[in-house]
Amino acid sequence: MSALVTADWFQLDSYYRKFDLYNMVWAMDEGLENMLVCGAPYGGPIAMVRDRKQFVRIVTTSKPVITIYNCVGNIISKILWNSGVLVHMGWSDSEQLLCVQESGDVLIYDMFGAYQKSFNLGQDVRDTKVAKAQLFSNPHGIGLAVITTTNSMFVVSNVNEPKVRSVPDIPRANEPIISWCVLSSWLRSPAVLAFLVCRDREIFKCQLGETRAVLMRPEISNAYTQILSIVPSQNGRHVALFTDSGFLWIGSSDFRTKYCEIDTEYIKQPKELVWCGSQALVAHWDDTMCIYGFNGNFVTYPYDGPFHIILEMDCVRVISEMTHELIQKVPVEVEKIFSINSTAPGSYLVEASKQFQKRSHRADEYIRLVKSDLPNAVQNCIDAAAYEFNPDIQKMLIRAAQFGKGFIVDPVLTDHYVKTCRWLRVLNAVRDMKVAIPLTYRQAEHLRERVLLDRLIWRRLHCLAGHVASYLQLHDGRTRVLSHWACYKVTQPHTDNESAAREIGDKLRNVPGISYSTIAMKAAEKGRKSLAIKILEYETYSKLQVPLLLTLGEGPRALQKATASGDTDLIYIVLLHLKEKMEKHEFELTIRNFPLAHALYIKYCASHNREALRKVYVQEDDFAGQAATHIRDAVEQTNPGSAEASLISARECYKKGKNDLGASICEDARKLCKQQSSLQETYGTSFVGLSVHDTVKKLLEQGEVKLADKLRSEYKMPDKRYWWLRILTLAELNDWDELERFSKSKKSPIGYEPFVDACLKYMKNDEALKYLPKCRDDIKVKYYVKAEFYEEAAQVAFEQKDRSALIFVQSKCPLRESIRHEKISSLLEQLATRK
Repeated sequence: MSALVTADWFQLDSYYRKFDLYNMVWAMDEGLENMLVCGAPYGGPIAMVRDRKQFVRIVTTSKPVITIYNCVGNIISKILWNSGVLVHMGWSDSEQLLCVQESGDVLIYDMFGAYQKSFNLGQDVRDTKVAKAQLFSNPHGIGLAVITTTNSMFVVSNVNEPKVRSVPDIPRANEPIISWCVLSSWLRSPAVLAFLVCRDREIFKCQLGETRAVLMRPEISNAYTQILSIVPSQNGRHVALFTDSGFLWIGSSDFRTKYCEIDTEYIKQPKELVWCGSQALVAHWDDTMCIYGFNGNFVTYPYDGPFHIILEMDCVRVISEMTHELIQKVPVEVEKIFSINSTAPGSYLVEASKQFQKRSHRADEYIRLVKSDLPNAVQNCIDAAAYEFNPDIQKMLIRAAQFGKGFIVDPVLTDHYVKTCRWLRVLNAVRDMKVAIPLTYRQAEHLRERVLLDRLIWRRLHCLAGHVASYLQLHDGRTRVLSHWACYKVTQPHTDNESAAREIGDKLRNVPGISYSTIAMKAAEKGRKSLAIKILEYETYSKLQVPLLLTLGEGPRALQKATASGDTDLIYIVLLHLKEKMEKHEFELTIRNFPLAHALYIKYCASHNREALRKVYVQEDDFAGQAATHIRDAVEQTNPGSAEASLISARECYKKGKNDLGASICEDARKLCKQQSSLQETYGTSFVGLSVHDTVKKLLEQGEVKLADKLRSEYKMPDKRYWWLRILTLAELNDWDELERFSKSKKSPIGYEPFVDACLKYMKNDEALKYLPKCRDDIKVKYYVKAEFYEEAAQVAFEQKDRSALIFVQSKCPLRESIRHEKISSLLEQLATRK
């Protein structure tokens, strides 16, 4: 088996291998030699279009057709190119095809040929036209670099968020550029994004953020006049140059270190020159492919017909008219086990496993050889299995790892074993010809589970994606797969609405995290309104359901769902939308069927549109409501005539509603308003809008006591309220003599305590003393104390024979008043003697 495993290996500075992935099943009208080929990385689809620079007999339409294939040559889609001159094609990291036009417009399609979006590189590029373009990877995503016909250079770091920036021009910019590339180095600090531009013997580095181009001086030993090709490695650390003398120069990307110069024996520029990983280069001349290592070794492979090379992060893929092959450096783990005369622990463990399956005693001998290093041997076998494409070799290595695991207890190793077995099963499934995604294990590790799942979803392989999500235990994987399936299902015109909605509801029932509104939106975008409405019936979140119903023109249904949810904010949104979109009569009839919505609309009108509220009350013969709106109008009016008119309207409404009390109050308010208007004209101060209480108070402040008495009698102001108002007003006016006369006018209905409080408020304790004897006996002592007449308070308490009151007075009397304290103590003793 070891000999068979290493049969496709070859050696440069280390071992590489070249093996078949698939036998191609092309359905092309023309051969590969006339095509521009662009393969997506990570085993993605392949786009082809006829090379307009080659003169060939046209056998189909005169317009270019971009055909997208999978990795075995099955057609996925076709795009009839009706736009401008196509300069370059490439793939984004989400497997979308980017087509760069001469005008600087970049059109983006999905793999099924559906137009997604476009962006433009700016007016400068449009004016000068794109001559050359390249896509490159960097930490921000997939970038785009272009050179215009005037040799101006522009770059976009991320095509998903296109922001066009320019780089410095090279000297003598009008002279032609022979070759160029984009150097994107983010693995070292600081990160570099620059153009490497070759013109004859010169190499210029035009770096983003710099002001001028820098001339680079690589050490090239062999004579040359032009650099025909320049290619950077994917990690940005190395660069390769091909000169017109047929030499391949390989060195560091800063051109300070030369690794080697190789005589390729080819003068002609290679059709393709790409890096295989970061330690080998693959060159394509006509029907020959050469692979070069850093030590100068190379291997040549002849082909029977045309072929193309697709660059990957850790390998290259070669597609021809017959086969699809992969070339990669042999992983160290695989080399340890299968290299000739290997003494690595993993190699012994594999042999021990083979002998054990044969039931040979030699299995024990091999285990003894590796027993001291058995965990490393098991780890080696697991890792090697992950890098293999052949299921038989995978099984052999996994069996060996399982056999070795039986002799050790290592939970971490066990978890690694289980995880690798799961990944192998997934990778074998996606590598199958029916799926045709030839991912390596290192690529799968780089993509991670979610991106791999997305790529299956984008291909509409929902069944396989569901199994992968379940097998890799992605917690929301099933949700994502079924959501995309449902969105795809509603775009299919051949399914009827009823069955499609039922099928979606049945499959998605009890699946957590499903957004039916998103699915319904997709159906609506495709013009299937009735299907969208049916799907929205499954949506449990009203905040997602209601806005889409409004968008679909289903206002009454949206109002029904909003009121059922009880969310007032949502109901308001629907009401305002319907009010804007519907005729007035239709709107009012609609909301009348929903009591909660109707009540909220009335509340809204009360705050924002009183006239609309009044019309609602008129339609419903709600006279009390109508009167209330007129009263609010009257309260807010500053013009007396307008306020009086509003109160008359309110009175009439109450009369129609047979509310005599309301009508009477409105009539009184009208009279008051009229009187206030007259007072306002007389005194020149504002009276309109004041209450009876405030009007009387203002008259008292003006000294119009008789007029105030008349007004309070007319409107039946209670005596107690009037006396309080008179006391407080006189105190405010500091008219203490009038306050005394008022107290003697007749017996106070509120007592004389308010007189005391009013005097004390303005620090008039002597005035308060006039009213203290008239206070009620039960609180007289407290009021004397409050006015700080402690002797008098003590005398009153003594006369009332109230010992506790005397003690209270004593406690309140300041300690510095020693004479008063003695008198209070004497009164206490006398009171005790009397008892």
